[in-house]
Parts: sequence; structure tokens; C-alpha cells
Amino acid sequence: MAVALGGNDAATPCDTSVGARVISIRNALILFAIFTSVGALTQGYMVMKTIGRGIVPAIDLLGVLITVSVAFAWIMFCNFYGLEISVTHSIIGSVLGYGIAAYGIGRVNWSIMTNIIVSWITSPIFAMFMAYSVYKLLARMIRGKNSLSSRIMPILLIAALCYSAYAFGTNDIANATGVYVTISQIIFGGLPEQNIMFILAAFGSIGVAIGGFLLGARVIGTVAFRITRLDPVSGFAAELANAFVVHMFTTIPYMLIGYGIPISTSIAGVGSVIGVGLAMYRSAGVNKRTVLKLFMAWIGTVTITAAASYILYTLIAPITGPILEPKT
Repeated sequence: MAVALGGNDAATPCDTSVGARVISIRNALILFAIFTSVGALTQGYMVMKTIGRGIVPAIDLLGVLITVSVAFAWIMFCNFYGLEISVTHSIIGSVLGYGIAAYGIGRVNWSIMTNIIVSWITSPIFAMFMAYSVYKLLARMIRGKNSLSSRIMPILLIAALCYSAYAFGTNDIANATGVYVTISQIIFGGLPEQNIMFILAAFGSIGVAIGGFLLGARVIGTVAFRITRLDPVSGFAAELANAFVVHMFTTIPYMLIGYGIPISTSIAGVGSVIGVGLAMYRSAGVNKRTVLKLFMAWIGTVTITAAASYILYTLIAPITGPILEPKT
């Protein structure tokens, strides 16, 4: 699951710097692997808790195997076609389908689900408006200072890549690891939840890095070159906006309600790229066909994974039982 996550979502931090041609895909992926790991190990627990025990009371081993298998199969299918779907939508849809099958619709935590769905709508809008505003401000500040822009902006863009990868690690590592929290506590004999989440974040970071190097180039190409044309200024505005929005949804809800919100970093990333496209070229600068294709894939992802997870658990659970059922 972590390999699939890295393969699909390496595009989120790397797309703008590669699209602006200030760094190669290989070097972008190296920075992605390093800073994603740092974010996962320091703040990844904030969203891991939400997926493992927030949406549903707990996830048994059969549920873990089904949710991960369904999400993995769908993600890898989309990786093959170079389509940047939402990995977050994949795992949340799978967990939701499992929760309805295992506990009934009434025991799903719909207040958290509502917060998650609202975040999926608001995060790309925030990212789009922030990227639009940052680009307009920067363009005004550096107007007529081409030599300064050509020296400083590539450096700032690479710094934004690093921050974006860090923010990605804080939010998205839970997509590969969150469902394992309860089961891992049982297997490891009741280790504290915080220790379990750190171990899972370490394993997840390794898988994400491998996935980025093996599978990331195809999806990076889709977002970097097929939505709008980017330069260092527009790339920096888009990447900074994406990173800030992702990090905000990880940390602020955790401080307020005890659960980080698992937003779609890919949707926030595309929203920010659209924002700078509108700022530079207005609506003519955005490839609407690519955006529509991505949007339809995001909507379909939740429906497909939820239905598949529900059907599989309903069919298999009467035969095997839940397997390592946790106390709820």
C-alpha cells in the first residue's frame, strides 16, 4: 500500500518543480523521499489515528486485509494509466465500506466523515485561491527584476518542494498505515499506541520512497505538463499553497478535536496548479479536459472502493470470521 501511495502521490510535491524545469524527476524524488519520511515520523500519527479508530470503532484483521487490498488494486490500476487519483479517497472509501459491513451504518462516525468530505471540497478551493494570490503578489514584486527572479525563484521552488513533501508525509502516511494501528497493538502485545504509530510510519516511509522511484515518473508527468504551463514563480506559488493547506488540515483539527483530517493532497495540489494557471492565463491556461478527467476519477474512487470493500467483507466474514477482532 505504501509503494502504491508513493507511486501515485509523489506527483503532489514534485509536480511544480519538475513542470517548471528547475529540477530533474530523479532529484525531485530523492527530496520527496527524505522529507516525506521526516513528516511521517514527526506528525504522521495525527491522521493515522483518524483512519484507524476515528471513522469506525476499530478494524479487525479481515477488514485490514480487505480495505488495503481494495485500495491497492484501484490505486495500481490508476497508476498504470498515469491517472492521479486520490489515494485518500481510495482508503477512506474502503474503510467506509468495511465499517458499514462490519458495524452497520449507524456505528460509522458520520461527524468525522462529514468533516472529511467537507475538507475534500474546501481544501482545493483554499489551495486554488492561495496559489492565485501568491502568484499575483510575487509577479508584482519581481516585475522588471528578471535577473533576481532567475537566481532566487528556483531555490525557493525547491524549498517549497521540501515543505510540500514534509506536509504530505504528515497527512498521507496514514493512508498506508492507519488501518494497521489496532491490529498491530494486538500483535505486538499491547505496545502504547504512540509507539505503534511511529513503527508503522517508519515502515510506511520506506514503502513510499520505493513507490516514488519505481512508479512516480508517469503520474508526475501528467500533473507537471498536462494541466498548465509552469515557470519557477508559478511553480513556487502552487507548491507553497498546496503544502500550507495540507499541513493546516493535519495540525489544526488535531489541536481542536483530537483528529487530523485526511484530505486529498492530490486534489489540493491540482487545485493550486489550477490557481496559478488562472492567474497567468485566465481560463484559457487550464486544460479543462485533464481536470475533468481527474475530477471524475476522484468521485468514482470513493464509490468503487466503498462498494468493493462492503461486498468482499459481507461475503468473506461469514466464512472466516473477523480474525483478531479488537475490543471496541
